[in-house]
Amino acid sequence: AGAMAFTLIKGGQVVTMDADLGDFARADVLIEDDMIRAVGADLAAPEGATVIDAADRIVMPGFVNAHIHTWQTGLRGLGSDWTGTNYFRAMHAGLAGFFTPEDIYLANLMGALNQLNAGVTTLVDWHHNNPTPAHTDAAVDGLEEAGIRAVFLHGSPKPDPKPGQKPYTEIPMPRSEVERLRKGRLASDDALVTMGLAILGPQIGTEAVLLEDLRLGREFDLVTSMHHSMAAMNAPQGYARAEAEGLIDRRFNVVHGNELTDDDLARLVDNGASFAVTSEVEMQMCYTDPLSGRLMEKGGPIALGSDIESAFAADMFAVTRLSLQAERHLTSLRMKAVTGERPHPIPVTVKQALGWATMGGARAFRLDDRVGSLSPGKKADIVLLRADDMNMIGVQDPANAIVCYANPGNVDTVMVNGRVMKQDGRLRVDGLHGLAARLVASGRRIVAEFKANAPTADFA
Repeated sequence: AGAMAFTLIKGGQVVTMDADLGDFARADVLIEDDMIRAVGADLAAPEGATVIDAADRIVMPGFVNAHIHTWQTGLRGLGSDWTGTNYFRAMHAGLAGFFTPEDIYLANLMGALNQLNAGVTTLVDWHHNNPTPAHTDAAVDGLEEAGIRAVFLHGSPKPDPKPGQKPYTEIPMPRSEVERLRKGRLASDDALVTMGLAILGPQIGTEAVLLEDLRLGREFDLVTSMHHSMAAMNAPQGYARAEAEGLIDRRFNVVHGNELTDDDLARLVDNGASFAVTSEVEMQMCYTDPLSGRLMEKGGPIALGSDIESAFAADMFAVTRLSLQAERHLTSLRMKAVTGERPHPIPVTVKQALGWATMGGARAFRLDDRVGSLSPGKKADIVLLRADDMNMIGVQDPANAIVCYANPGNVDTVMVNGRVMKQDGRLRVDGLHGLAARLVASGRRIVAEFKANAPTADFA
């Protein structure tokens, strides 16, 4: 066996997100290889340990971005004024069809590197632009090359049907592809990049497709995620049928869910399903109030995601703060409607929101035994923020600093699985300029081809 490599992160303000450990005004984190061994004051550095000086640093678990369409990274800013109609017509029925596997690779690689740079150590790549196996492999290549921890959710494209073709709403997950990946490169649940499914769900797909997809997910033991963004459903009895078949459990993940009926929401929560809230896009695209308030009432778990790279920054500091303030606003208004008074104390705390952005996402994707908190025995997925930057000086509480003051520019050091990915504010990546130029060229070519050729071009 090789020699053990130790790292000691020394003397930082430590926010563990572990309820048993709590937080430390000053403490050390001892890492052995890829694992956190101990958190506490004045830990002894083993012989030959690398010491990282964390004075003037906040030490936290990396964010878990529980819902992102990383393949859109080269199309940033296109969707900033889009409605849902624009998005579905221009993106899914249009732009998506002009991507080559190389475009997907570049978007996923650069999108994942951006997440690392911004303090995210786990991303859940909800990948629904994979018309060919080559596109799928390119997406996984990009994630693996970035060195981030990721869950690759195998989805399906949503083009307009050609004459004689079935609409995508009637097409189940391709079994052969799911099997190829699950028995091949994504067979291990212990790898840095693992697998799940991104299915249509009962809002978009038919009941038969829903049940077939869920059975496939169960057979291959995969977390199975679906969007639910409006009240009208293609399969109104879908959740009830899934429950009757015993197909709703902790592998079942719903994104948005704003307009779920009370019955369906209760059904999901009672059977252990998880939820990803992406408040910013939901507010932009009129998905009604984010689900976070109803989930808090019912004790359902909450994860947070940034969603579409094409509309706004995939920045988990911003995502967490916006989700917190949106839910404070909505919950406070509901409480005030009952009592006539502004609520006191505050109905949602910073620490709760930070939990959504760390442990919440880890739980949703069955990674909570590995990541989401700085707990001994978990993987060393750790972020250091500069507490002495201009926008951070003088913050009295490190959790408040993370959620209410910090931004990606404050991220000093990022470690994934014990490996330092960013140090002294710089990503440790060779050839970044070349990759950036290729991504820009890719995005421009896709938009030019779309504008010249797509029947839906006027929606962009």
